[in-house]
Amino acid sequence: MLRMENVSKSYPHRRQAVTALDGATVDIPEGDFVSVVGPSGCGKSTLLLMLGGMLSPSSGRVLLDGQSIYDLNSDRRARLRKENIGFVFQTFNLVPYLTALENVQIPLYLAGVTDHTQEQRASALLDRVGLGDRLDHKPSELSVGQQQRVALARMLANDPAVILADEPTGNLDPETGRQVIEFFEEFHREGRTIIMVTHDPEAAGRAKRKLKLAAGKIVAETNGTPAVETT
Repeated sequence: MLRMENVSKSYPHRRQAVTALDGATVDIPEGDFVSVVGPSGCGKSTLLLMLGGMLSPSSGRVLLDGQSIYDLNSDRRARLRKENIGFVFQTFNLVPYLTALENVQIPLYLAGVTDHTQEQRASALLDRVGLGDRLDHKPSELSVGQQQRVALARMLANDPAVILADEPTGNLDPETGRQVIEFFEEFHREGRTIIMVTHDPEAAGRAKRKLKLAAGKIVAETNGTPAVETT
């Protein structure tokens, strides 16, 4: 489903090039559940953003179902993200002046879904994550764990085949973090492909496969498959 072919990304910084990702090659088949681990600054979030069509590589290709994502123009790439990919972030990115229901309705509104269907689907998704009694609450009226569950419901709104999660338990206490990972396991059982960046060893261990990054390179996989080396 997802493939990176010898992907590198460099940024200019104080008149020097800083390499965030260095010759990364990896295949993520449909239905996989992959955790991405490594020290801060090793390229984990860069890898995730590139897989999600949000950050173009300096070199190499990123493919989704055989389509080279960055050969598409910005409109087609945005449509591909909307139709195929759901994002979950450590900071939740909820709109503070909207209710939980309205936050979940955002991707449905952008997809042109009717108001009635928006409300029905958003309500059902919030009920699924245990917030059926919090529809009218704004983010400031919810706990941190409840805010993350609103973010999960919003991510599911357009029924994505691929879920990209960047430190989804990073702001949560251990028990709430375990509950969030249980939701990811449930989404995976439904056939969704999940790539999760995490510093949490317990969360990483719940994935089917673990990629370890160091200095922008994929250096190990927990399934015993050697990392692809590039020159």
